Amino acid sequence: MPSLKHERLCLAPVAGVDEAGRGPLAGPVVAAAVILPPKGVPRGLNDSKKLSAAERARLHGRLRDCAHVGVGIVEADEIDRLNIYWATMKAMTLAVEALGCAPGHVLVDGNRLPRWTFESTAIVGGDAKSLSIAAASIVAKHTRDQIMIAHAESHPAYGWHSNKGYGCAAHLAALREHGPSPLHRRSFAPVAQWVLAL
Repeated sequence: MPSLKHERLCLAPVAGVDEAGRGPLAGPVVAAAVILPPKGVPRGLNDSKKLSAAERARLHGRLRDCAHVGVGIVEADEIDRLNIYWATMKAMTLAVEALGCAPGHVLVDGNRLPRWTFESTAIVGGDAKSLSIAAASIVAKHTRDQIMIAHAESHPAYGWHSNKGYGCAAHLAALREHGPSPLHRRSFAPVAQWVLAL
């Protein structure tokens, strides 16, 4: 289970950062930054992939009430311009800048850090090791899921309410039948192949 071991080695306040949505064919990449409170950290924080949607929603609400939370969103058209790596780095930077206070240190899930001035540490598998990163993973995942569920209302053919834009069989079949929506990432291979076939 994630703990505060990494946070205790850093200058406070410590922000955890994680992202959601690097792999989907449609929709934004979303990053979150979270500074947990000194007391009253919500119970049950864990890697968002290990939690149900209902648990993520509950913990997201608790974190919004008790923690400093920043969110950064980079839309599909900008992902196509920057590429997904740099779009993710931008989303992480926007998330930290949206915290409303300057962190003493930033813990980032993964093995790369954005080009920023914050003292920071990359932690591979950080969402399973650091409570702050786990909290950020929950906020990022819940936020992005809600965005895709909302988009599913106006683009019902692609099944985003269930697949959240990932390239499952039903989504790929809908892409072949209907072509890409304005929210599809045209630089991603399955979408690019459809565009080139026109």
